Amino acid sequence: MSEPSFAFGVVCEARADQLTACMIANRVIDEHVDWVAPEFRDTFYRWRGVSASPDDRFVRWQKVREESALRGIKPIFGRFGGESGKPDALMTRQALLLFASLDSRPDAVVLVRDSDGDPSRRDGLEQARSTHAWPFKVVIALAEPKREAWVLSGFEPQNPDESARHQRLKARLSIDPLVRSHELDAREHGAKTDIKRALTELTQDDWNREQQCIEESPLELLKQRGERNGLAAFMKEIREHLVPIFGPVAPR
Repeated sequence: MSEPSFAFGVVCEARADQLTACMIANRVIDEHVDWVAPEFRDTFYRWRGVSASPDDRFVRWQKVREESALRGIKPIFGRFGGESGKPDALMTRQALLLFASLDSRPDAVVLVRDSDGDPSRRDGLEQARSTHAWPFKVVIALAEPKREAWVLSGFEPQNPDESARHQRLKARLSIDPLVRSHELDAREHGAKTDIKRALTELTQDDWNREQQCIEESPLELLKQRGERNGLAAFMKEIREHLVPIFGPVAPR
């Protein structure tokens, strides 16, 4: 089987982060690039890590230093355009250096990260992207405060049981987590406003239900609810940095 025309690198914390971010990206690409049929998507592009294996779909942030050392890539500790590095800037630069060192470089690299309540992480990601002429596009996917916020943005009750769970959760939190997910907490596990707890109460730890929230909810709904949790910003990044890789497309 021939290699896809394009390859997009992914850096993230876990498989769930990669799947969520890439499902969203797939949908935005499908919306704007009509000749990339979803059923033949793998023949046009693939998501990848740093190994040559087609099963390698991402590299973990925690493995960036190790993978760099294996390839003899030394870290750069200098400043960013004369400024000190913001949170995550050094690690992000190292991840991008890692992809840039590959014999077969990707056409773009997607940086999937949770803010964990620290909005300055976006500044760090942006520093690493903008202060070097990378040989690929760099896409920022920062979930605020965590990936679960993006899933909550796409949750719509499908039956009376889910509606009841949603109403109970709204009453417990005193906010609607579907539209104000950015206000939930990422730091204290099990706390009243713990975002993971909120999502579990709605989906009952059902991964397939989580996927439905991302794959089946209207993109416009995801965009509206994602204005303050990083999802709308990520969708904009896809339109501006990934979609043009496929060539001129008709405006929509």
